[in-house]
Amino acid sequence: MFLTDTHCHLYFDAFDADRDDVIANAHRNGVQVMLSLGVDVPSSQATVNLAEQYEGLYAAVGVHPNDAHKAWEGEHTLEALRALAASPTVVAIGEIGLDYYRDRTPRLTQWHVLRQQLDLAADLGLPVSLHNREATDDLLGILREWVTDLREEGNPLAERPGVWHAFSGTEAEGRAAFELGFLLGIGGPVTFKNAPERRRVVASLPLEALVLETDAPFLAPHPYRGRRNEPAYVRLVAAQIAELHGLSLEDVARLTSRNAQKLFRWREAV
Repeated sequence: MFLTDTHCHLYFDAFDADRDDVIANAHRNGVQVMLSLGVDVPSSQATVNLAEQYEGLYAAVGVHPNDAHKAWEGEHTLEALRALAASPTVVAIGEIGLDYYRDRTPRLTQWHVLRQQLDLAADLGLPVSLHNREATDDLLGILREWVTDLREEGNPLAERPGVWHAFSGTEAEGRAAFELGFLLGIGGPVTFKNAPERRRVVASLPLEALVLETDAPFLAPHPYRGRRNEPAYVRLVAAQIAELHGLSLEDVARLTSRNAQKLFRWREAV
């Protein structure tokens, strides 16, 4: 079994007591690769430190929109992220994006911080991991401009610009993102008993567009909903997608892991 968790936060204190066991349990359940993402500079540093310690663990560095109002210091933050991205464990810029649900950061600031980090990703040749909450139209608009610029500049990143983390949109929105080159991260909510529409959308999207994720320690899949999530549970997400697409668990694990490997280009090959 070759499973990949493309989005988790293993530096969170929820794992301080048993982080070694959590990572070992992931490996026992076939999770060969995990991507842990920062939400500001300190957490980005923490996730790089972890990625340099554990085999099969990679890092993404970035400033989350909900943290931008207190964590963004312009060029100072950009240079800190650039320095962290020099680690060979860093394969993406993230978690970045827009969040109009929490709305903790003024929208103009969110747009500015997102565009600055998209420019950094383009400069470094690293794909992005995108957060979106109730901001789909604005996010798609910014991404269209960015990908258009990448294509016009002949930047190879235009072929693998990133992943839409925790995708929860419509089939049309998913296809629009995929047409721009973005993969769609599917996690625990697809297993929830009260999510038939989400399952319908995931079933309607091509498997070539999908990668698996947990968002651990958040959004644990059924039957662990409401408890701490961990990368091992990505197997349950894969099982749900396998059922929706009429494929075996092994096939979904292999194909989604291959999608992730093409995007992030980590050492581990499927």
